[in-house]
Amino acid sequence: MDGDGRRVGELLREWRQRRRTSQLDLALQADVSARYVSLVETGKSNPSADMVLRLASALDVPLRHRNRLLFAAGFAPRYRERPLDAQDMAAAREALVTVLRAHEPYPALVVDRRWNVVMTNAAVAPFLGGVHPELLRPPNLVRLALDPRGFAARIANPADVRAVFRARLARQLAEDGDPEIAALYDTYLAEPVDEPAGPDVTIAMTVRYRGRDVRLFSTVTTFGTPQDITLQELAVEAYYPADAESARLLRS
Repeated sequence: MDGDGRRVGELLREWRQRRRTSQLDLALQADVSARYVSLVETGKSNPSADMVLRLASALDVPLRHRNRLLFAAGFAPRYRERPLDAQDMAAAREALVTVLRAHEPYPALVVDRRWNVVMTNAAVAPFLGGVHPELLRPPNLVRLALDPRGFAARIANPADVRAVFRARLARQLAEDGDPEIAALYDTYLAEPVDEPAGPDVTIAMTVRYRGRDVRLFSTVTTFGTPQDITLQELAVEAYYPADAESARLLRS
């Protein structure tokens, strides 16, 4: 397979700019010269497969896009994308189940890169009561949180929740441009509203649960150094009670 050196250079330059990294900084991180980085970005030097991956690693390029860089350079992809229910993913599934169950009685779920809910623990089920069936085929966390037929009508601080999702989806769009993420953004977040600058890594919300207000905050956990695209793109959203009364209600 013949590579396109200019295209590889364009893609690497785009990622460097997204990461707000100079050619010199990239060169230092990848242990190459700044002149070599310039030659690659202008298509005057065709990097080897290992060099493509070294530069991509220095820029923290996601595995899915590292495959695209390799393909543009004329090399076969290095990273597999296996369905979570594949036989050789059993260990990963078991690890996720262990994490989810250990978090009970508090809710936790696993989402993919498009916010589709792929696994939950038992504590999530009560929160799904009253959700329109259409939002559960399949469930998507953005739709569940922001659609009036989902949790939106029960969330006491919707502006905070919208602000967090707006920041996270906007960052995804800037990095990936995925059309499904764009559709979610256009449907639920495109209209400008006066929102606070919510936290970047947590979702803090107050939701009506069994007739009471439950205050929750969330943390996000991902697989460390995965070598599979599916695993890299999964995240565990674990919710914790923000006060003693919320914890008591969830434990009951």
